[in-house]
This record gives sequence, C-alpha cells and structure tokens, in this order.
Amino acid sequence: MDYKKASRYVILGVLFFLPVSFLLILYPATHNYTPLDIVNESVLDLQSFSSNSNETIVLKDYITVLGFFGNNPEKSNTVALNLKELVYDKFKGFKKFQIVILMPNGTEDAVKKLKNEISSYEDLRFWHFVFGEPNAIQQVYSSLKNKSDLNSDLSSRNVFVIDKDLNQRGRLDDRTDNELEKKKPAYRLYAYDCIEVAEIKNKMSDDLRILFTEYRQKRKGEFNSDTRRASDLNGNNDN
Repeated sequence: MDYKKASRYVILGVLFFLPVSFLLILYPATHNYTPLDIVNESVLDLQSFSSNSNETIVLKDYITVLGFFGNNPEKSNTVALNLKELVYDKFKGFKKFQIVILMPNGTEDAVKKLKNEISSYEDLRFWHFVFGEPNAIQQVYSSLKNKSDLNSDLSSRNVFVIDKDLNQRGRLDDRTDNELEKKKPAYRLYAYDCIEVAEIKNKMSDDLRILFTEYRQKRKGEFNSDTRRASDLNGNNDN
C-alpha cells in the first residue's frame, strides 16, 4: 500500500471516529447529571397580580426567574441589565421559560421607562412585569426561602428560580471544591445575586441549563434521577 493510500485511510478513520468519540464523552454528561435541587416547595402563585399586557401571568407550568424591583425600579437598573444580557438573551428560546418581576401598583410608568432602557428594540415577550399590592408582594417573597429580607422599598438584588410545579430550585450544598477539600460546613444557595456577574455566569446559567435538561428528559421519558429536596436531607440545617 503506497503512502497516499495509507494517509487517506488514516484521515477517513479520524473523521469517522472523532465524532463518535465526542458523542461518547457527551453521553454520560447528559444522562448521569445531578438534577437541580428543590430547596423549597409551594411557592405562591400570582393570582392577585395584574400584568401590563392582556396576558394572565402565572408561575405554574413555567420555568421562571422571579425578581422584585420595588417602588424605585430605576435603582434596579444594573440587576435588570444583567438579567437581560446574561439570562434572558441566552434562554428566551427555551420552551416555557419566562422572567417575571413583581412590582407595586403605581410603578407602571417607571416600568415603561426601565423596559425602554433594557429592551434595545429586542423582543421582551417572555419578560413580564406584574403589579400588585405591597402585602401581596411580601406574601410571595415570604413563600420563598432566602437568607435576607425584602428591602423596605420591596426590592431585592436577588432573583429566584421556580420550576413548573411551584418548587424553588437552587443548591443544597453550594460549597466550592476547595471548601469541600477543607471539609467546610455545607451551606445552601436559595437565590442568585444579579449584581454579581460571576454568580450569574458560573452558577445561575449552569443551574438553568440543568433544569431545562431535566424537563427535556422528562418529556422524552428518559429522566430517572431523583431530585434532592431540602426535606430529604435529615440533619442538614438551613445555613
């Protein structure tokens, strides 16, 4: 066999086996991943809120990023821009995904201004502002697990991931590899700080992808891994 023929067979072999090897590497990553933990159940839905459109906005049956911009939404400009650029633009094509921001009644005009600042003439049809009374906003926030209270103006820099069954998703053990090696006490991640770009990129984006993978596998009948719930971990406190 001459050199040219041998080289051709080598090239054909590489072209055939390289994609197969790549798929074999991806297979365990997509089928043996750890589902995103349920850190809280029975989050309140939004029946007492009205939207700035003709749609009825609810959390049930949607994968929702839930936020609170309060009486002065212009102060949440950084949170809104980070959400838009790092979360909404990345996930708006996924089925049943939405961002919902709870606002006090009377902030409608300020919300219009904020939307103009973040939209850049792009489609925001999966981003909803809903309006309600302060006590209704506080009730929804109180149904969430978090380490900090809602600010006095009903705002928060944190956002929450809610699944289709009104469960709050997050991490029951948010320790880094270094903290695990040093056997630091476990602590939980209930919400994502949208001022911290690294937290959105390195944690929130990964967690949302995991959640979308879970629902995609459920639709295909391939999901066979139990999602951990906070109530399942006996002896693990709420640090």
